[in-house]
Amino acid sequence: MQYSQSWRSAQFLRRCFSTSAPRREIRDLGALSQRLLPKYRETRGELLSLQWPSPPRNVLLVRKDCAPAVTESLIEFANHITSTYPSIAVILEPKTAAEVHESLAHPVYTARPEATPVAYHDKVELTVTLGGDGTILHASSLFATCPNVPPVLSFSMGSLGFLSEWKFSEFKRAFREVYMSGAGAGDRTPVLETAIPSSRGALAQNSEDTQPGPTGWSSVRGQSMGTTRGAPILMRNRLKVGLFAADGQETTPVRGKTDHGEGVYVMNELLIHRGKEPHLAIVDIYLGGRFLTEAVVDGIIISTPTGSTAYSLSSGGSIVHPLVPSTLLTPICARSLSFRPLVLPWSTPITLRLSEKNRGRELEVSLDGVNLGQGMAVGMEVRVWNEDMRHGKNEWQGGVPSVMRRSMGGEAHEAWVGGLNGLLKFNYPFGE
Repeated sequence: MQYSQSWRSAQFLRRCFSTSAPRREIRDLGALSQRLLPKYRETRGELLSLQWPSPPRNVLLVRKDCAPAVTESLIEFANHITSTYPSIAVILEPKTAAEVHESLAHPVYTARPEATPVAYHDKVELTVTLGGDGTILHASSLFATCPNVPPVLSFSMGSLGFLSEWKFSEFKRAFREVYMSGAGAGDRTPVLETAIPSSRGALAQNSEDTQPGPTGWSSVRGQSMGTTRGAPILMRNRLKVGLFAADGQETTPVRGKTDHGEGVYVMNELLIHRGKEPHLAIVDIYLGGRFLTEAVVDGIIISTPTGSTAYSLSSGGSIVHPLVPSTLLTPICARSLSFRPLVLPWSTPITLRLSEKNRGRELEVSLDGVNLGQGMAVGMEVRVWNEDMRHGKNEWQGGVPSVMRRSMGGEAHEAWVGGLNGLLKFNYPFGE
């Protein structure tokens, strides 16, 4: 039954990508213009400021699956931005596009099933997530081999939403702040007067689909944000993780990965675990190439500060502010009372090697909660190293740019402290 549904979905997408595809339905992502890279200006506070050189055009919407209310909100959001911002093109994942395209007033764009997820790297300029923290992690995973992640605007519509900054009821204001970030006061440039799709998407398929007219900031009514009021950005660090065979060859099974030996990016954590094996795992741990210890454990978590409030926290790890440049090493059910969680400098490379003493066949390996499907056998190792985050003044590369709510002081700790108290119930008294 599952095979049949997958086959029908693939056939449907092929029909939609054909030259005879009806307008206002599904179009090929390849027809869109190349991605526009924003800049991130440093401010007096802890956050950066988003600066678009020209208005963003290609917006990827990522939703929480199996949630009808979220799907309805996605449709409302897509119809709003395509009608209010004439140059916007909506990009959806293939499954979402097949499900909702008939409910939208304008065409949507998606990648061919065989091309995802790397097809998004050269096209997506802004990512909007509707769901919980898992939805944000999924959106980040679409750029697991991309050094420049588009800004992420997240609406909390999941079970927790610790990473989500906005309520969906605020979506019009939130999107406007992001869209106008970088437009000068009264600025009517750049104005794209060549041709825009009559369907208000991007790059129509032929000349009959286009009509002349201005697009961009000049087409939006009301005052601009101003150059000093860019949307605040929290740059969340990622880890680079690679799975290597005993002969030193990288074997990380991530689709679309072409750079051998360079690993892939993760936003939350790497997890190795004994899984269904009845025996504890025996893992040799190296820090900066130096042997640290032989761990006898159920598993080990290597996480970012962002991931410190996820699985690592549940396993007894420390809570770390997302701006602290660090890496967390947290054991899971260690056979030792003295093996405590570690907080390490961000620049410290970590290697986990499955010992020859290990009695089980292999360990399970997961990145941001997704099992790689390829285990870690005896002699294999996982290498973790830091992501290169910055090159030159105001020239930021790497990390996940997360759009934050504007605050008076421009500090990142306001939302973080609110999340600890309101969502995680930090130090919550008994009986209340």
